[in-house]
Amino acid sequence: MSYQPRSSNHNESDDHHDNRRLYSPYQDLRVPAQTLYKLFTSPEYLFQEESIAQRRSWGENLTYYTGISYLSGTVVGAGKGLVKGVKASEARDTMKLRVNRILNASGHAVRTIGNRVGVIGLVYAVMESVMVKARDADDIINSVEAGLATGALYKAAAGPRSVPVAGAIGGIAFWSFEISKENKFHAEKIHQWK
Repeated sequence: MSYQPRSSNHNESDDHHDNRRLYSPYQDLRVPAQTLYKLFTSPEYLFQEESIAQRRSWGENLTYYTGISYLSGTVVGAGKGLVKGVKASEARDTMKLRVNRILNASGHAVRTIGNRVGVIGLVYAVMESVMVKARDADDIINSVEAGLATGALYKAAAGPRSVPVAGAIGGIAFWSFEISKENKFHAEKIHQWK
């Protein structure tokens, strides 16, 4: 039985004479939200052309790749800073000083690595959007070309000898990423058919 508030002048003798229940304003709303509001289950698009393309827009790509890259860089930077801070601590340091060293080293590594990898993600997102627009196709070639351009552009200030090497590393890295992504997609499709 649910709790029912009683008035201050309540007698125990009133219990068997009073068959009241509390009113719930939500009692008639036991219908699913779909029937109550007639919500759409598919995504809505402003223009018909957007519904045909099965990919994210350039703004979504920019946000996604930059955010994922920065987050990955900060995690790697935190690990690197932790190791550097532990190695830098000395035997005579107090616990407070060791924690301070670890936090300082982690903070520095998080900033530098996170920002570098975030910029690489930003440049890659822009390059991939440019390649999709220029080629009017969305395939693995765009990712490889964007990786080549990203690596080359990122190391352009280091000199002409490092540009082709960095471009090749970027192209191979994003090619392997796309291959693993496609293999995962095909494995999920095969798993659904079983």
